[in-house]
Amino acid sequence: MTSVAAAGAIGYAASRARDELDERRAPLLGATAALVFASQMVNFPIAGGTSGHLLGAALATVLLGPWLGMLVVALVLGVQAVAFADGGIAVLGANVLNMAVLGALVTQAMLTGAGALRERTAGLLGVAAVASWVSVMAAATATSAELAASGTIGLTTVLPSMLGVHALIGVGEAVITVAVVATVLAVRPDLVGGRRAAPVPS
Repeated sequence: MTSVAAAGAIGYAASRARDELDERRAPLLGATAALVFASQMVNFPIAGGTSGHLLGAALATVLLGPWLGMLVVALVLGVQAVAFADGGIAVLGANVLNMAVLGALVTQAMLTGAGALRERTAGLLGVAAVASWVSVMAAATATSAELAASGTIGLTTVLPSMLGVHALIGVGEAVITVAVVATVLAVRPDLVGGRRAAPVPS
């Protein structure tokens, strides 16, 4: 079920992204994909012996817009699953749906809701930070719901645990996202898609 939903969302994103990718933005797309890939391979320690890594959907969406951002994260997850057995093929659909699709939609909704605030550097960085944290929590909530629906574990057991750990992971996500977006804004602010007006994806 999650694989079908993820495939449909990525197919739609691909059709929408065709009009957004040009020679001017292609280098940023490649650099974002490489950064998300490398960052996801590096875990940082969290309380209780757990660890977390960058999801990257908020970062990719702020830089590239929701459609290209969604495709970048989905591609990274696919390569990691196939080439490195990271996450695994069996749960690739769920991972793409939770991290790439949901993360991009949540971030774009928050960017759209911010209105003119995102046109100022401080405003955009603030929205990027909040969206990063919220996207992580949304992915954790979706994962918990999927585990409960599969009968693996009860929702009342898994949800508090997932949200507790991912609240800290979300802070790391926000710090990394803001640092990267601030760097790009300082060098090429015209390439940052999050500054441009865009409707909330339906």
